[in-house]
Amino acid sequence: MQTLDISLSVIVVLVLLALAFDFMNGFHDAANSIATIVSTRVLKPQHAVMWAAFFNVVAIFIFQLKVASTIGKGTIDPGIVDHYVIFGALVGAIVWNIVTWYYGIPSSSSHALIGGLVGAAVAKSGTGALIWGGLGKAVAFIFIAPILGFLLGGFLMVGISWLCHRVSPRKVDKTFRRLQLFSAAAYSIGHGGNDAQKTIGIIWMLLIAAGLTAPGESVPVWVIVSCYSAMGVGTMFGGWRIVKTMGQRITKLNQPKGFSANMGGAITLFMATSLGIPVSTTHTITGAIAGVGATGGAKNVRWGVAGGIVWAWILTIPASALVAAIAWWLGRQIL
Repeated sequence: MQTLDISLSVIVVLVLLALAFDFMNGFHDAANSIATIVSTRVLKPQHAVMWAAFFNVVAIFIFQLKVASTIGKGTIDPGIVDHYVIFGALVGAIVWNIVTWYYGIPSSSSHALIGGLVGAAVAKSGTGALIWGGLGKAVAFIFIAPILGFLLGGFLMVGISWLCHRVSPRKVDKTFRRLQLFSAAAYSIGHGGNDAQKTIGIIWMLLIAAGLTAPGESVPVWVIVSCYSAMGVGTMFGGWRIVKTMGQRITKLNQPKGFSANMGGAITLFMATSLGIPVSTTHTITGAIAGVGATGGAKNVRWGVAGGIVWAWILTIPASALVAAIAWWLGRQIL
């Protein structure tokens, strides 16, 4: 891979932009981690975001950097990466995140970033710069992750209903209030482990392109710590517009349902992160919530709301890719 002559000031600006995206990722996706425990009143919002943020950062000690490696080396040809491509990818992802946050749409920060990489890479070198194997996995999991979440969340809810059918509702409520803290923590670990690594992969790309680290070397510790920390801080600020959509508009949740949804999502994220597959935490938890709601009958899920969310999923990669291509061209003029 050719080393590029990139000024230190440009590298600093791009690293800060990447951390801004990471912060926004945590902010945008905070609803995924806390919607169930807030909507079921297990924790107050301010306590819930602190709980989620803490476990976002705890993920640093649990997962290997397989997702970061996929983003850094498995989506676009590393040989075409330069500061313009990184700039375009980050701007494309950030703009789409702002738009979807404003309208309260739980879209995927992960796929916005992948779309950004695709758009900037194609703008520079055409479709030959894309690594279809890695992108294919990410695209496939647009569908696989919510289906897994749906099935796991639903099966857990059915199992809980069977085990607790003779237990008083008051005791069930009390027990699952406590268990929801555990399930929200598990989901937040999965969220931090998968999503923070995507920004690590972006910064890793930049440092390799600038010759500040070699492709075979480990990711610098400061990159890992700063990315997990930025996501944790972003989660602490929360994305309240999306909490309402995730917590009550898809289906009405109680304590057992909230636990089942979070655990179904957490198991899916742990599996994907262990395999190095960048998935959407938003897609995952949306599927799990719908699966839990469906156990009480199809009428308990507001499929119109879910359908609107699916359209946002479909549009995320092409929309962020288009913005990224424009941003790549602008970056050529200003950087």
